[in-house]
Amino acid sequence: MIALMTPKAYTNRYMKLLITVGLVVFGSLGAWLGGALDHGNILGPWLLLFSTLGSFVGIWVGYKAGKNWLG
Repeated sequence: MIALMTPKAYTNRYMKLLITVGLVVFGSLGAWLGGALDHGNILGPWLLLFSTLGSFVGIWVGYKAGKNWLG
């Protein structure tokens, strides 16, 4: 017997995908900007701060996108 995905499972799956994409994209952009401010220092304070803030913003953007698009 084939198990079909319920609408809620389908929505949860894509919500997780959107949050993950937002986390990766905004975290990477924050790390890139922080690295540019730290002149390429991998563990510089600006890189760590901006990548952390970018990740939190990405989670929020992914959540809001999922709520708007998936209902």
